[in-house]
Amino acid sequence: MYCSIVKLAEQCPDITLSVKAGELMEAVNYCVSKTRSDLEQIIQDEAQEKYLSIEKTAELLDVDRSSIWRWTKAGILKPVVLGGKRRFRLSDINKLLEA
Repeated sequence: MYCSIVKLAEQCPDITLSVKAGELMEAVNYCVSKTRSDLEQIIQDEAQEKYLSIEKTAELLDVDRSSIWRWTKAGILKPVVLGGKRRFRLSDINKLLEA
């Protein structure tokens, strides 16, 4: 029942419903469970982030290291300092490649 309430609300957001409290609780629990699952997936994906050296970043972008330094200075790429070394997020590099 909770799934049908959620689907109905998505399809007709301006509808007025009369719902039993138990059915409402089931719908709320469904939404919380789905949101929790989605957030856990996002956290897991972010935990698997890869960080590349300047050399690997330049190689992947097919540019010289000096271009990486200029792009860093211009704010196009934002380095992360890990263990005293500058690294670049693979996700940021992929966004740059897509643009």
